[in-house]
Amino acid sequence: MSATAEPDDPVLDLHLGGKLEVRATVPLRNREDLARVYTPGFTRVAREIARDSAAADRWTIRRNTVAVVTDGSAVSGLGDLGPLAALPVMEGKALLFKEFAGIDAFPICLATKDVDEIVRTVTHLEPTFGGIMLEDISAPRCFEIEDRLRERLSIPVLHDDQHATAVAAAAALVNAAKLVGKQVGELKVVVAGVGAAGTSTARLFMSVGVRHIVVCDRQGALHRGRTGLTGAKAWFAEHTNPGQERGPLRAVLAGADVFVGFAGRGVLDPEDLRTMAARPVVFALSNPYPEFMPEEVRDIVAVLATGRSDLPNQIDCGLCYPGIFRGAFDAGARSITEEMKAAAALAIAGLVDDEALDRGRIVPDIFDGVARHVAKAVAEAATAPGTAPRVLSL
Repeated sequence: MSATAEPDDPVLDLHLGGKLEVRATVPLRNREDLARVYTPGFTRVAREIARDSAAADRWTIRRNTVAVVTDGSAVSGLGDLGPLAALPVMEGKALLFKEFAGIDAFPICLATKDVDEIVRTVTHLEPTFGGIMLEDISAPRCFEIEDRLRERLSIPVLHDDQHATAVAAAAALVNAAKLVGKQVGELKVVVAGVGAAGTSTARLFMSVGVRHIVVCDRQGALHRGRTGLTGAKAWFAEHTNPGQERGPLRAVLAGADVFVGFAGRGVLDPEDLRTMAARPVVFALSNPYPEFMPEEVRDIVAVLATGRSDLPNQIDCGLCYPGIFRGAFDAGARSITEEMKAAAALAIAGLVDDEALDRGRIVPDIFDGVARHVAKAVAEAATAPGTAPRVLSL
């Protein structure tokens, strides 16, 4: 135990020695077994794969293995802690993969923040893994890294902080709208923050039917008249904000049905929420300190969701990525499409019965068999045009 650790800390005790291990799936009881699983047995398998590379999905761990890749530059709301401090977070992600989806995942923590080096390294890992999940890589580098890897690799690539967060938020939005008696297509949604999660969430909201979104950065609303915008900001200025609203976040929040925050505490005051439409919905998703705590807005908003596991309505990536990769693997998908993500969101939303829907329950519990339902929906959506199958002979 380190000198700074608390004595008998149950959390640290649980992490002692790490949360993962490697286990054999075949017996090794005698020399006959040894000859089959080791030399000369594995040479037969190697020759089969050399003749047909698709055979690797039949005879090796590759068909069911994900690399959880990070550079430690944006660790779970804690910032740039570096790759070594990111390792327990990546172990946790891998643990959820195994427990909820039966997928073997392994942390890959890279000692570089150079985009070219990260892309090159992960590309070289493709022969070992059937999928890549990027995790806790700071924006805007994460966008370029994911885009370049999706172009280069023939296996699914998903940036968890962007897309899994978006899926969970979209599921919560569908149910929150139902709870407050509004149609998704009629909502005015204001998103604060154009980082990885905010960008993907706004895009996926559009995929599930939201037509009126206003995205804000620190300078205010993104609109066609703003100059100097590039990348995601330029895209949102062109494709959202149908009324071309201008001004700071507080100004465009007036009349909004939904506020989604990725901007941290202090971006708004609780009283600012009183300018929203009747029965407002607030997703305060900055971690570990959301824009609002329940006691601050309980009498103002109809529904509050955060990313914290100690508060109701946790919008968390864990609801999504195990099932998304399980479904992609089951379908032999080469990539993860917007259709697959939207299907995952609707599957998650559907797990909360109308009778159970409540201001404190708009998303299911992660232990409610979520991954299984998400996997089924994703696998079905994976047959949509543009998603080519990867050979998976079992």
